Amino acid sequence: MRKFLFNTSVLSALFGAVGAINATRRGPRDWRLILIWIGWASTVAVAIGTAIEDAKDAEDW
Repeated sequence: MRKFLFNTSVLSALFGAVGAINATRRGPRDWRLILIWIGWASTVAVAIGTAIEDAKDAEDW
């Protein structure tokens, strides 16, 4: 769990949710909002995958 909490890519992806939340509250509800959330979810998925790969590489050393 610590490998996710201290990974900067995961932290920045999670803080990116602030922009998506603001866009949801203030912006129009159309197809662009869906793309914002899909983009955010894919960013989080890539960041978590990168953290897992980094942890595996660290174990191999």
